[in-house]
This record gives sequence, C-alpha cells and structure tokens, in this order.
Amino acid sequence: MKQKMVLKVQMNCEKCRAQALKIAAATQGVTHIAIQGKEKDELMVTGDEVDSVKLTRCLRKKLHHATILTIEVIKEKKEEKKDDEKYTSPYYVCYPPYPMPPQIMVQDPCQSQACSIM
Repeated sequence: MKQKMVLKVQMNCEKCRAQALKIAAATQGVTHIAIQGKEKDELMVTGDEVDSVKLTRCLRKKLHHATILTIEVIKEKKEEKKDDEKYTSPYYVCYPPYPMPPQIMVQDPCQSQACSIM
C-alpha cells in the first residue's frame, strides 16, 4: 500500500533539515522525500508501508518536535485497454501419427542346407 504523508518538523537551520532528511531516508519503505511549506518546515514522505508513528518518534528524538499533518493512500491509476486488438488464441493443428512401414520377413531356403552334416 503506497502512501504519502506530510509531517511538520521544527527545522530552523540547514543542519536540522539535512538531519531530518537523513532520518526519513533511513526509514524502511521510503521512496521519495521532499521539504515543502512556506517556512520549509514540512517534510513530505512517500513510500510503501512506511510506519508513520516510528518515523515521527525518530524525528522527535533527534529534532524535539514533529507532528503528523496528513496521511494519504495513493491509488495507482489503471489504464484501460481498448478492444481493438482482440486476443485470439493460437490455432493448433494435430495431424494423425505417421503409419509404420510394413515389416516383411523373408527366409532364405539355402540357409537350412548350409547347417546339415553329411
């Protein structure tokens, strides 16, 4: 489940912003991070199954003030395929098995005379 969350974090200097980005990037499941807002105090995090409570606790531990503003579930848009290209299954042709050639057994009459003892 892909989700987008916005966290309000107390970031007064560039060092605090870099530290907040580093903490958010280290969280499991995060794919995109951005800083937004007029005062550059909002952290937007996007990812798969990101634990928002765990992320907020880590930010509070290092930066002393962090609150969750919004959490949204991102739904993926599915493109509809047109029926112009109809799927046709392949046409299989089964031929009957090839008949075996006839087997003919021939006995040589001279063969029985060669073994006789006189």
